[in-house]
Amino acid sequence: MKVGIIGAAGRMGRILMEATLANPDTELAAAVDVPGSSLIGADAGELVGQGRLGVALADDLEKVVRDAEVFIDFTVPEATARHVAVCRAAGTRLVIGTTGLDDDQTAALRAAAEDIAICFAPNYSIGVNLCFKLLETAAAVLGDEVDIEVIEAHHRHKIDAPSGTALRMGEVVAQTLGRDLKECAVYGREGRTGERERHTIGFDTIRAGDIVGDHTVMFAAEGERVEISHKASSRMSFGRGAVRAALWLGRHERGLYDMQDVLGLAGDSAGWGR
Repeated sequence: MKVGIIGAAGRMGRILMEATLANPDTELAAAVDVPGSSLIGADAGELVGQGRLGVALADDLEKVVRDAEVFIDFTVPEATARHVAVCRAAGTRLVIGTTGLDDDQTAALRAAAEDIAICFAPNYSIGVNLCFKLLETAAAVLGDEVDIEVIEAHHRHKIDAPSGTALRMGEVVAQTLGRDLKECAVYGREGRTGERERHTIGFDTIRAGDIVGDHTVMFAAEGERVEISHKASSRMSFGRGAVRAALWLGRHERGLYDMQDVLGLAGDSAGWGR
């Protein structure tokens, strides 16, 4: 399958190119970065130490949107919104790992999925997506008898908080328990807060150093607690998952999916597309 990478010159973009080149079933067919970058025109293969591939770094997705069957986008919300429109017009599939999209941007993404196949997930790690499924089970078994807290840590350069993965974990738990996360979420605590309300779901964020990504959901009862944790030590886990999603998406013409669909773990409350 011919794959294109958006944001190719960035840290995650290079990981995605490496993952594409490492997979025997994918070919790096296009690479795009921001206009004005000093690397525009450079060979994508040389950027990741693979030698010349004949794929020049482009400054505009529209110029190369038909060179690949699917593009992978781990950029920023404003850019991703533009890329969704370009891919929709061209009929090109899209794998999106961008977090922090607002309601309007998410609605536009859903509308585009009526015409093209999109995989939209906050985290492409296989382990994290297994955790989503485990969280459904834990929430269903433990119910309203526990206090639930989500703790996440990332590197100092991450620009949104809580992470998209932490929010998705909270959504999975809330949906399983029949709650609305927008109404029950508590983001950080300070001062005289009073006794904790049982039906809230708390979020705590850490930004420090070069932490790739740590997530823990705590279900705490009187006398015991259950913790479901995932710790990423390399961004390549996200890259491999995104390429796996791109290959899976090739079997679909249109629709909105997530990694739960890709891994065959989707349940009634699991995915964005439901």
